[in-house]
Amino acid sequence: MRLIEMEIARQGWKDMLCGCGDSAEHLAGDLLQLAGRGPEQRSIHVSLEGHVWSSAVLWEPAPAVTSVALAALADEAAPLARSRFLDLLQFVFAGEGTDWGPARKGFDLPERCRALGAQGLWLLYEEVMANRSPGAAGTAFEILTVIEPDRARLQRVRQIAAAWLPECCRTGRCDDDFDGSDP
Repeated sequence: MRLIEMEIARQGWKDMLCGCGDSAEHLAGDLLQLAGRGPEQRSIHVSLEGHVWSSAVLWEPAPAVTSVALAALADEAAPLARSRFLDLLQFVFAGEGTDWGPARKGFDLPERCRALGAQGLWLLYEEVMANRSPGAAGTAFEILTVIEPDRARLQRVRQIAAAWLPECCRTGRCDDDFDGSDP
């Protein structure tokens, strides 16, 4: 069993309320398809918008999906699957609010997801430094600008990886704390 299957199996999907209003059980299969571990054995695009996040809020499955996405980066995922899981992390880490159900229970889903992301910092740094594809390296770097508390380390990686990072990452325009001055 690979890491992603193990992490999917570890989650209590049936007991989570999905953003679509049903149980989050269907997300396990969606994540397997995204990873290329479904019946077609290749990464299939699956939109998790409206299930895990919307433009305004994160729903209950967001931390579990974050854990699975990080496991996919640690696993031997195909380049397309890696890119899709990075995109998924970027959407989740951009979340600003918590759906009313979990919020009523005192959960701050964006904070929980970012804390999980902080546990996977080195996976994201490895993605930037491996430079498997410019898009993936840029997405990983943009995610780091949201969750990395050590801004000096982030700046050092920006300098080292400047040759293959997109312009917005090289200049700092993708940073959460971007103030418009030169880095």
